[in-house]
Amino acid sequence: MPYKPQAEPTKSSYRADVKITDLGEKIGDPVSAAQFPKHILRFRNDRWDQTVGLSDLDQEEWLNHFGRFETLPDNLDPPLALRYHGHQFRNYNPDIGDGRGFLFAQLRDHENRLMDLATKGSGTTPWSRSGDGRLTLKGGVREILATEMLEALGVETSKTFSLVQTGEELERGDEPSPTRSAVMTRLSHSHIRFGTFQRIAAEQNEDLMHALIDYCLTHFYDGTKTDNPATELFQNVATKGAQLAASYMTAGFVHGVLNTDNINVTGESFDYGPWRFTPYWEPGFTAAYFDHEGLYCFGRQPEALHWNLAQLASALRLVCDSDPLVATLEAFPKSYGKAFTEHFCWRLGVESEGFDKDKPLVVAAEQALSLKTVTIDQFFLDWGKGTSTEAQGYDSDEFDLFAKEMAKRMPSRSSNHNYWQSDSPCSLHIEEVETIWEAIADNDDWQPLTRKVEAIRNMGKALRGL
Repeated sequence: MPYKPQAEPTKSSYRADVKITDLGEKIGDPVSAAQFPKHILRFRNDRWDQTVGLSDLDQEEWLNHFGRFETLPDNLDPPLALRYHGHQFRNYNPDIGDGRGFLFAQLRDHENRLMDLATKGSGTTPWSRSGDGRLTLKGGVREILATEMLEALGVETSKTFSLVQTGEELERGDEPSPTRSAVMTRLSHSHIRFGTFQRIAAEQNEDLMHALIDYCLTHFYDGTKTDNPATELFQNVATKGAQLAASYMTAGFVHGVLNTDNINVTGESFDYGPWRFTPYWEPGFTAAYFDHEGLYCFGRQPEALHWNLAQLASALRLVCDSDPLVATLEAFPKSYGKAFTEHFCWRLGVESEGFDKDKPLVVAAEQALSLKTVTIDQFFLDWGKGTSTEAQGYDSDEFDLFAKEMAKRMPSRSSNHNYWQSDSPCSLHIEEVETIWEAIADNDDWQPLTRKVEAIRNMGKALRGL
């Protein structure tokens, strides 16, 4: 069926529901938060706090829970730093885990999904190695921007739930130091990573592997339906992985660090470090300065997700035969292609008619975008509101072909929203990110960030036809 974005958030009651402890003590380690000298609230997600029944907290109560990390009612106590391994740039690392964060709470949302509240920058854990367990304020600001933009563009993503400035000065080798510190809380549909399975496989713990598979199927995929739960889980995760890769591409997004410890078993994108949006349809565009080989460049992200799925399959072989896992892996390219054309049609605002009929439209669009005469964001704005090929940047045979394909399509959303009246798209390239941060760093001016979040959310409503 055609792609549909996540439903708009609605208010729900607070419903604590701790399930992670059912997996036993080997899933994570009890920890406590660092004691910070200051607690200055810089961001509170007023869209998503209501979905888990926390919108009625006043500011001091909010800071108590998301700055000082006082336990939420009937919730996880103490927090857990989760254990996992992972391939980092395809090198296996058994010495990682939650090194600067922990799972703080579990609760139900407005759709009755089991949700996690987890931290970033909350202090050291047994997995910190030589790190200080802290987060820079800039890193927190960047994560707000990434999650807001991705949500608007129809990517299933964690939500930046809270950002609290903590009054410490941090030394970092890759940005001007000392720099301000912060602690962030994210809301996610699971924090179980591919690397969680990899660790259990490395330890040859079949009982825990069976328990984790059951946990994931029960709480994220509506329970088992076959006599081979591992196969069923893998099929679900592979489908979600294809959808995630497709949405990254349509958004023009480059995650930057698609290691197996950064991939969520629910297919929800999270943990944003050196991310960027590519201005043009440029397959080799790379986000991370340290990705010298372009392993995770824009055009290789579907390949990266496919490779990561192969590592998950390898871990699941502890309790499952290879053949059904291999069959699912072999089906991934087709699954990705279908997800990509559906998501592309959604962003264009036209009805998807199935892969075979959508493919000529999407191929024509890619060929036209590859000319790099117009940015990705401008392209989707102009064609989303019905711009003709006479507009600047569209005078080419490639765009003529695309226009002919578009003429065959029916619109799938209203073009009455004020966003479609604009000549300039809402984009988020690195120059604007740096400008927003400079206002904060130089003048403690948070208005550019506030205005940008408002503009992003406005675009999101337009894309959803609201």
